[in-house]
Amino acid sequence: MNSKKKLIQLVAGPLLYFLVSLGLGKSGIIDYNAAKGIGTALWMIYWWVARPVDITVTALLPGVINALFNIVPMEDVISQYSSSSIILIFGSCLLTAPWSEIGLDRRISLKALSLIGPSMKSQITVWLVAAAVMSNMMPNVVVVAIFTPIAVSMLRAAGYEDIRKCEAAVPILCAIAWGSQLGGAGTPLGGAMNITAIAFIEELTGTEFLYVDWITRMLPYTIIVTVIVLIVMLTRPMEVKSLSGTKEYFKQAYAELGPMKNDEKISLVLFVVAMLGSFIRPLYAELLPGVVPAYLFLILGCVNFIIISAEKKDMLLTWDRAQREVMWGMLLLFAGGLALGQILTGSGANDAIASFVSGMNLSGGLGTILIFAVFACLISEMTNSTVSAAVTIPIVIGVTQKMGLNPMPYIFTTAMAMNFESILPVSVRAIPVSYGLDPAKLMKNGLLVALVRMVVAVLVGYVTMLIWPGFGVLQ
Repeated sequence: MNSKKKLIQLVAGPLLYFLVSLGLGKSGIIDYNAAKGIGTALWMIYWWVARPVDITVTALLPGVINALFNIVPMEDVISQYSSSSIILIFGSCLLTAPWSEIGLDRRISLKALSLIGPSMKSQITVWLVAAAVMSNMMPNVVVVAIFTPIAVSMLRAAGYEDIRKCEAAVPILCAIAWGSQLGGAGTPLGGAMNITAIAFIEELTGTEFLYVDWITRMLPYTIIVTVIVLIVMLTRPMEVKSLSGTKEYFKQAYAELGPMKNDEKISLVLFVVAMLGSFIRPLYAELLPGVVPAYLFLILGCVNFIIISAEKKDMLLTWDRAQREVMWGMLLLFAGGLALGQILTGSGANDAIASFVSGMNLSGGLGTILIFAVFACLISEMTNSTVSAAVTIPIVIGVTQKMGLNPMPYIFTTAMAMNFESILPVSVRAIPVSYGLDPAKLMKNGLLVALVRMVVAVLVGYVTMLIWPGFGVLQ
């Protein structure tokens, strides 16, 4: 990007803020403070799309803007950068931080893929399903970061040295990116966007959210959308019909790892305990009220620092390695989304938007769901699902409450819509693009998938609301 274009994009962000805050607020169309909240959201969204600065830098804007323009109490904004949701992601990163060094990430991936067949259809199926399954256990970005280099290694073993010119790489790398998001929708552990939505649910209800509620309500959608996206990918024309040697590659690569080492067993057990502990939280909630999933993950993640590795003759995880492995940018991005949501709520912006949407004579039926879903999808595709959750969930809550409706089924349906990004080379898609996936081909293939996936989210959410009376009732 040339310096002139970057300067224009840098200036356009604050210009949007002033145009909206002064244009809407000073003219009396909406409350001035609410206008400043909307202006903040537009500034951040524009910078997230245009990217004149890194998206993580944009995530710091709520603190900067609020300090300058005094929109809401500062402690309400800053506290979002150290919330329990941040602790959960940080603990998850600590748990998986040793995996790449001890080889557990590669072992899990190769074992899951050792039965892959040579045809492109089997390739797409295995990569998509494997990514979807793995993203139920760890954040989407971790799954993509694990699978992508393995897929690239496989393609090179099959004779494709230049990934950028490899037609076979396009559906495989897309399957990894899209599969991780399909599975990630089904569990709070799938990524920061789900934790963001849960944070708003807990604020709405004033009680602890049980992860089993998310899993049971999102499971039908996760299964249906995975099958449909897979069908769409398999029925599209393929320039490469099959690869050679892929099944043998995985078997040989897995055999070369040898038997599982003690470090791998310990690290896997810690992660499984953390995951199961989150799911069975109701069983010990009264006995250990403070050990919510966020702190359970943190406790077990910190255990890595005190376990002596038999192979390394050092701790299983050192702080130097944690500094390299923890995704600090993702933590800030997630926190920035929460902080933006706090500004939108505290400034009255959500109420203003909710009043506008409520004036559209929505009935709470299919049309309402469609508007929520399209909005969530657009924000996700332009930025990422975490930003979409931060922007859309508070609006959904505000609108449904003004309409006298139970917000919960609409929150879950909106979460279905926001939990997917397939077009732009940002968020998790930036990983396969950095390995050689052509961004233009990503966009070309992603448009149809994005449309189909959004329609599925709308229909599944609407039908589920109609036939499942307990869809919007938490335990």
